[in-house]
Amino acid sequence: MQELVKEIYTESIQAQIAAGEALPSALESAALTIVQSLINGNKVLCCGGSNNYMLASHFANLLVNFYETERPCLPAIALSNELTHLSSYATPAMNDSFSRQVRAYGQPGDLLVVITVTGNEKEIISAVEAALTKDMQVIVLSGNDGGELAGLLGPNDVEIRVPSKRPSRIIESHLFNIHCLSELIDLTLFPQDDS
Repeated sequence: MQELVKEIYTESIQAQIAAGEALPSALESAALTIVQSLINGNKVLCCGGSNNYMLASHFANLLVNFYETERPCLPAIALSNELTHLSSYATPAMNDSFSRQVRAYGQPGDLLVVITVTGNEKEIISAVEAALTKDMQVIVLSGNDGGELAGLLGPNDVEIRVPSKRPSRIIESHLFNIHCLSELIDLTLFPQDDS
């Protein structure tokens, strides 16, 4: 069993090395896009499909609070995957939950950050479509081939696609990428004096 544990660690490390080679440009672009949107007085809406909902909430929390160094709050909202606040009459399908919130809270210039493993979750696709109709930019954290979402993105949108097919490795990389984005955003908006 210990050998299996070592194999799992090795696979995870190899996936992170591959992501480290493939993603720096996308992470830089995403961080600068978020920073510019915040400087312009806009907000960040975050959502994640199924296993990635907690990551979307975590990223919004890091923006509102702070990553490692205390700083002023940044406007971010984690869209709810709970339907309790939506009328059952108005929402016949779960697929509308995120898109309805994007239409309710999103404004032109705001950002939608979506976190997905496959890029094929209907509720995430609907949220991105709603954001695009509101002239919002979209940042997608995805994996494998990017799924259907990859085809929806325009030239001003950013895709951070983890080069892996294993859902567990993609989710691990998403958490790392969220922390990387948080650090880049904080250091750009609130530079630290090293002296």
